Amino acid sequence: MNSSQTDNLHNVPTSGCLIGIDYGTKRIGIAVSDYRQFLASPLNNYQRNGIQADERYFKKLVAEYEPTGLVVGLPLHMNGSESQKSGEVRQFGQWLFRMTALPIAYHDERCTSVQAESLLLQAEMTSKQRKARLDKVAAQILLQAFLDLRRPPQPLTLDPVEDTDEVAHDSTTDF
Repeated sequence: MNSSQTDNLHNVPTSGCLIGIDYGTKRIGIAVSDYRQFLASPLNNYQRNGIQADERYFKKLVAEYEPTGLVVGLPLHMNGSESQKSGEVRQFGQWLFRMTALPIAYHDERCTSVQAESLLLQAEMTSKQRKARLDKVAAQILLQAFLDLRRPPQPLTLDPVEDTDEVAHDSTTDF
């Protein structure tokens, strides 16, 4: 993984819906972006049911949302090196590419589940409610981080001071 925490960054188009994927062996969190790639929203959690069911699910998802690319969370160690799980995720990404022919970007997913859990705790959800939302919120955080990384920096602008002929008069300081 390079220093930008994303690889294959330039293969994914900069417009059109993107789908964010928080990979898991049992559940996969799914998020989608808007067409302008400004905002990510959690979509759902997919409960895995075998390779054929996975294929049907992802083909239906791609047909429904017509994404221009997929962003897959890549689990890394805290020092940035790839984990054992990273290889499994890359194989999953290759499978997605073979099945959909869509460009795949891998993005650093360190701490996304922790951030998602924190957000859900702040919302005062029960443990059951948090579990039902955790993976799709982690996918949203992952996808939003990817979108933010790709967005060109906006120049800092200051509001211009209005040019007025009148000077504010403070009644406590009459000269």
